[in-house]
This record gives sequence, C-alpha cells and structure tokens, in this order.
Amino acid sequence: MRHYYSVRLISLVAASVLANATFISVSWATEQAQQRRAGRDVRQETRQDSRQTKQDCRAANQQSNANCRQDKRQTKQQGRETARDIKY
Repeated sequence: MRHYYSVRLISLVAASVLANATFISVSWATEQAQQRRAGRDVRQETRQDSRQTKQDCRAANQQSNANCRQDKRQTKQQGRETARDIKY
C-alpha cells in the first residue's frame, strides 16, 4: 500500500512539473508572437514614412533623385533597426 502512494505522489509531481513547463513555453510563444507583430507594425509604418520622405524630397526639389533615394534607404534602415530592437 505504501508503494502505491509513493508512485502516485511521484506521478502527481511529474504532472505538475510538465504542466508548468508547458505553461512557460506557451507564454513565451505568445510573447514572441507579440514581439514579431510589433516589429511588423514598425516596418510597415517605416515603409510609409520612407515613401513620404522621398516624395517630400522630390517635391521640394532639394536634392537629386539619387540623394532622395538615399534618404529613403536611410529611413527604411532606421525602421529595420527599431524592429530588430523590439524583437530581440
């Protein structure tokens, strides 16, 4: 009889540990998904901002098209870095 209770106790402890491990991995996956979503949102906003930057540059006729293109690239690169900071 005593052996039965010890086996049952070990089973309950193992089940509890497994449940905690599952909960931790699920919560980590959820957090990771939120980080990816936030990174995607930042990149999407950056695309719009970079297009606007280039359009403003060309409309103002301040620089050559090549320089306006560089401004757009720099804006997009800054957005990518921000998205990476969010994800990692």
